[in-house]
Formats: sequence, structure tokens, C-alpha cells
Amino acid sequence: MTGSPSWIRLTDEAPESLGVDLAEVRLYRLDRVRAEMRRRDIAAVIVSDPVNIRYATGARNMQVFTSRNTPSRYLLLTDDQSILFEFTGCEHLANDLETIDEVRPSSTASFVASGGEIAARERRWAVEMADLVIELVGDRRPTVGIERMNAGVALALTEEGIRLVDAQEPIERARAIKSSGEIACIRASLAMAERAVAAMEEAIRPGLTENEVWSVLHQRVIAENGDYCETRLLNSGPRTNPWFQESTSRVIQPDELVCLDTDIVGCHGYYADFSRTFHVGPSKPTVAQRTLYQLAFEQVQHNLSIIEPSMSFAEYGRRAWNIPEPYHPNRYYLSAHGVGMTGEYPYLYHWTDFAEAGYDGEIVPNMTLCVESYIGADDGGEGVKLEQQVLVTGTGVEVLSAYPFDDDLL
Repeated sequence: MTGSPSWIRLTDEAPESLGVDLAEVRLYRLDRVRAEMRRRDIAAVIVSDPVNIRYATGARNMQVFTSRNTPSRYLLLTDDQSILFEFTGCEHLANDLETIDEVRPSSTASFVASGGEIAARERRWAVEMADLVIELVGDRRPTVGIERMNAGVALALTEEGIRLVDAQEPIERARAIKSSGEIACIRASLAMAERAVAAMEEAIRPGLTENEVWSVLHQRVIAENGDYCETRLLNSGPRTNPWFQESTSRVIQPDELVCLDTDIVGCHGYYADFSRTFHVGPSKPTVAQRTLYQLAFEQVQHNLSIIEPSMSFAEYGRRAWNIPEPYHPNRYYLSAHGVGMTGEYPYLYHWTDFAEAGYDGEIVPNMTLCVESYIGADDGGEGVKLEQQVLVTGTGVEVLSAYPFDDDLL
């Protein structure tokens, strides 16, 4: 960037500048998980999702790699014990975390690690884990929550007398309500992401490929101590419709739209998730481009205005903006969704989809949500993606994503 726009937030993500004790944030999250376990009489959970391991303990290590290679790094959590089984040779990474009582080397029970001996490895893994759980909780047939694991591991655990339940619900419920410290971390992550998007927007010009433009965003995220971009949702011109087209080597042309969804896992592991659409120039936007943008903006603003604490998911769906028929077939699959360390519970569906896909619940203070819009006609042409990240307060919402909208398109 040659200079920072006047609106740019220069928030430092260092804990001391946030006025946040990160140890308190970690302990809050750990307590949230344990409270949800107790509500369901779950004696222990075996956490393998690297984002959930980080949520419960603050321990981060090779998140993308270990999300694919499971079980190679996992957390055993009971009501009073937290044992991290860390990837071989990485045990030192969790030193001094107050959320972890013990670190042990993991035993990778995957085909690539075991080859033809995988069944025996899975069986051995299950026997050792079952013995440890029973020792810690004092129950010969404990109820244990489990996340993504090999089918062989899960079957072997049940053969050892473990009653398995899905760990998704208690962990997602825990993650949904943020502490003040978490909200401060989210603000810092968003400020970092906004600076990265500003650098990317400044780089957009005809003749560059989508990948070249997207790489500016990713470079700034890494340079500012973010983790990674979870998706690569940047597209241009005719590739803006339908949505969910990842960046390619297509060359951006004059006067096209460029759409971005950040999906950034930023500093402290918190998600910065907002969407913007830019006009390349050099000419002014067309009437058709402005119409798409204005409709997307109207949808986001309307749906922000109706959110209030104690509102049910169904009531939100009923009161949400009605998507005009030409754009309804290509609508975004959600009206809004929870957000924390990634996209998370709850999903708030469009009313037309609620009977088939939706579920009910309650919007409550200290949830953080992303309100979505995608407007693109079913018969082609360009599309517009907009999205705002917000905090649910005692009276409505506070918009957290400060990146400006495009006045020329409005």
C-alpha cells in the first residue's frame, strides 16, 4: 500500500494493546466446553478438529495438515483433566499453556502411517485411549464425545465398552457465546483483515489475473500475523455469477466487477469474514452493476436491522429480506451464520429453505454473526457478493466489519 485510507483501523493485535489477558480468554473457552459436557453427562471428549483444539486450549500446530491426517493430533478432555496428544516431535509447542495438564506424543492411526497394519494400529490406539479414559473418569462404561476419526477407531472404542456420542454439539454450543476478551480478539483480527483487503483493492487493475490480485491479500494476512485464508473466493467479470468460483489465472478486464469473500483465519485464530465487491474501472459502473450492488446492500442492511436478542431463528427467517425472483435461484445458501474461530453455529436459513434445511434456536447477546447477500441473475451476467460481521448486543447488533462499501456502486 502506498498509504492507509483514512478509515483504516491501525489496531495492534498484541494482547497488551488489546487490554486482554489471553490466558483468561483460553480458560473461558475451556470452561465453556466443560460446562456443555456436563449438561449432556459426557465424561470425556476426544477432540481432533485442530480449530476446536485451539478453541479449548489455545494450542496451534499445522492446522491444515492435521485436519486431513487424523488421528495424528488430538485432545482428551475430561471435567478436570486436559491431555494433548501432540504430533511427534512437536510436544514443546504447548509448553506453558495453563489449559493443558499434560502433553504426550500422539499415535497416528491412519493408513499412510500404518499401511496394511492399520486395523491393528487402530485397535491398539482404541485400547490405550479407552484404558486412559476409564482411569481418569472412574467409569467402566463412560460416555465419550468424539469428533472426526477413522471408522476403525470408533468401532474399536465401542468394542472396549465406550459409549460414543457426537462431540459436535457441545463444542459448537460452547463456541457460540463470546467473552469480552474474544470479542477484542475478533476486532483485532478484522482490523488486520481490513488492512489486507485495502492492499488488495489498491492492487486491482485490468491486466492482472485473479490469482495475482488474491495473492496480495494472502501475503498481507501472513505478514500481519494472520494464519491463512480458508477459501480463495475471489472472482471477476462473468465468473462472479454464479457464486463459489475460486480465483484462477483469468485476466481481469476493464470495467468489470471483482467479488471477494475474505474467510480469513486471522490473529489469535479468529475469523475475519466479510465480503465486498469492487468495480475495476476506468469507466463508471453501469446501471446493471449498480442495480445488483444496491439490491445486495439492501438485503444486508434490512437483515441487520431486524436482528434482536431473544429472536428465534424461525422469526429471523420470516422477517428477513425477500430475494427477488430473478435472483432467487442463485441465492447464497444461508441468510446469516455464526462466526468465531471459523464459520460456526448457528446457520440462519432463508425462509424459503427453512422447512427443508432450517432448525430453530435463539439469537442471544455475545453471539457473533455474519449477514450474507449474493445477488446474481439466473440467466447470467455479473453478480455481487456483500457480507457484514456483527456482534449481537442487548438491543440489536454492532457492526464489526468496518470496510467501506463502494459509493460509485451505491
